[in-house]
Amino acid sequence: MGIAHMLGLSEQRYTEDPRILLPGLQNYVDRLPLAEFEQSDWITLHTDLTAYLGDLMVLRHAATWVDVEDSTSPAGYRWFVEATGLDGNRYRVEPYDVAMEEFEHLPIEIGRMIANAEVVLHLTPSPSTQWPSS
Repeated sequence: MGIAHMLGLSEQRYTEDPRILLPGLQNYVDRLPLAEFEQSDWITLHTDLTAYLGDLMVLRHAATWVDVEDSTSPAGYRWFVEATGLDGNRYRVEPYDVAMEEFEHLPIEIGRMIANAEVVLHLTPSPSTQWPSS
């Protein structure tokens, strides 16, 4: 909710449909002086994008946050978002990794970040999906 507030969006509007933040968030990210970022700036942006992605999956797709033990992680666990895919199976994605992927393929595209998470969670039809005939 913090980034929504920063961009002037009420909590109620954001909760109703977090996609409403997408244009403002993309504009914000596009204007950031990424070439001048220090490590703390990258951490803040990464945290904001991870939180937004998780919020969107929870609010739009009834996903849930789950912690999974991971002995290789400094905390001993990692946070995932879990959702039921279109096929009825449960899938997990780590929003932290999805946001990090954007940093490796600049410019940062919020829509692409969302789409990548939705694909991993099987929330979008695949190209081979057979649509009912009309």
